[in-house]
Amino acid sequence: MLDYGLDMSGVDRDRALPGLVAEGDELDALVSAHDDWSEPTPAAGWTIAHQIAHLAAADANVLIAIRTPGAFDDVAKQAEAAGSRYADLDAAAGAAQPRSELLERWRIGRIEVAAALHEIPLNQGFPWYGSELTAALMVPLRLMETWAHGQDIFDALGATHPPTDRLQHVAALGVAGRELSFYAAQIPTPTDPFRVELTAPDGETWAWGPQDAAQRVRGSALDFCLRVTHRRPRAETDLTAVGEDAQKWLDIARVFL
Repeated sequence: MLDYGLDMSGVDRDRALPGLVAEGDELDALVSAHDDWSEPTPAAGWTIAHQIAHLAAADANVLIAIRTPGAFDDVAKQAEAAGSRYADLDAAAGAAQPRSELLERWRIGRIEVAAALHEIPLNQGFPWYGSELTAALMVPLRLMETWAHGQDIFDALGATHPPTDRLQHVAALGVAGRELSFYAAQIPTPTDPFRVELTAPDGETWAWGPQDAAQRVRGSALDFCLRVTHRRPRAETDLTAVGEDAQKWLDIARVFL
């Protein structure tokens, strides 16, 4: 299975990849100016250090998958053995590093991942957990993860996380993951088309799906991204839905991985 069966033909790597770099740089500016990484974040049991360690570990695994795909089998086996504790264990191991070492590891990893995702042919597959991905999906995935875990850190520090047009890549993943949201919730996947209309940070409208679709979701792009990444409950967003299936989707929405 390639790219989880999702149509990623609309991804513009030349636009998405600079967005990934910019998202990392913005978060770097925040955390590098903050000395205490032991402060808790909204993720239970995770400090700022855990969040950065998670991002660094994921970047390292991306590099393994692209550079030495045969070795990624060991990564996948470790994840399978640890089960639901995998992310926590990985983050805890990284968080135990001195702050300066963890920051440097994350910085180097970000640079190398951006270079690797730029150099690999857009349609060349490489292994990932339970599937095979391409750069067309991995670039927005890394952007989404950086933004979402960054949001946890911004929240922990009480800092404002200004929305940018980079959210379009996160929102596109959320829209693409609709079917998998239903699958993960063990609810039959609706066959009717959906229309999603989101207000971008600059006031423009980002839209997906046919204009005459009966199932409709509207709201701010920021709130949609916060919802599909599970950074906010639905009740704390401005999202509205028309249609029974659209209502269900907002309740169970997730970025597909």
